[in-house]
Amino acid sequence: MKQRILNPAGMLILGFLSGALSRWLDLRTTNLGNVFSQLAIWILFGVLISIYSRTKKAAMGNILLFCLGMLLTYYGTAAATNGVYSQTMIAGWTVFALCSPFFAWFAWLAKEKGVFPKLISAGIVLASVLSSVVLFDGFRFYDVVIDALLVYFLFFKPVDRCNSPRPSANKSRN
Repeated sequence: MKQRILNPAGMLILGFLSGALSRWLDLRTTNLGNVFSQLAIWILFGVLISIYSRTKKAAMGNILLFCLGMLLTYYGTAAATNGVYSQTMIAGWTVFALCSPFFAWFAWLAKEKGVFPKLISAGIVLASVLSSVVLFDGFRFYDVVIDALLVYFLFFKPVDRCNSPRPSANKSRN
């Protein structure tokens, strides 16, 4: 099931839907609109997309298409509805989207064995916490929930990557 979603077309569609949902929440709600306007929730979504992708390359492509789809829909909808948005926010989120393959590569590595992956995981959680405090004026209850989920998925939840396509060791012997 997850491979039906975790592919380029699925990620682009999910990005389009996420952008539309996020814009709708901005227009219709206060609390949920605030949650989906901050970086921490998108870090969580990016980490989940990345760690459950089959390969580093797939993670990089999946997250880029997700982010671009989300931004196109969100700001396209905002422009079409004469919504309030700033060029600074568009530029910031665009830079984030264009850097997302690099972030996805690290997030994918975070589920490998060893000290370096644990350091990456800690860095991701720290980036989420700092984004809430520095960029969005403080740590809120939903930030605690988001960061707790990040800790769970990065440090405790195993990821099955044995279904990844790998060359067979016996191929050359046949």
